[in-house]
Amino acid sequence: MNPLATALGLSEDKLVALIASLKDRGETVATAESLTAGLVTAALTTVPGSSAVVRGGFVVYATDLKWGLAGVDPELLAARGAVDPEVAVQLATGARDRCGATWGIGLTGVAGPDPQDGVAPGTVHLGVAGPTGANVATITVAGDRHEVRAASVRKAVDLLVERDAGH
Repeated sequence: MNPLATALGLSEDKLVALIASLKDRGETVATAESLTAGLVTAALTTVPGSSAVVRGGFVVYATDLKWGLAGVDPELLAARGAVDPEVAVQLATGARDRCGATWGIGLTGVAGPDPQDGVAPGTVHLGVAGPTGANVATITVAGDRHEVRAASVRKAVDLLVERDAGH
């Protein structure tokens, strides 16, 4: 039993299959997480053998760390704020490039209970950057900050599974 996966509503089998698939192809993953503060990395590393796949991650809760650690364009942050689809893409790309990984995952959003820079609670942007480019998904989650963060982790894993399946 995987207590963290259970708490986040993640399928343990999905996590195990994802790590095995990446490992079989010699691919790796890194994260740059804002609202989830490392939960995606924590979930991935609950799988035995994940050290062959997970390169690392950045917790970039503060806006200055988004550019300082993950390489997000400071002008983008100044113009659009931290909760933006392009910020998620740049977080994913920065995690991938700066950690030397095959895949990068970037998350930014508002867990609540209050809006941030005019963005409603429950708004989350997730980027995935891989060998063939990057894409972004936006979700809106109803619920408290714990539900928003858990749903964000589930969606991040789902996005990586989808991209992994398409190689």
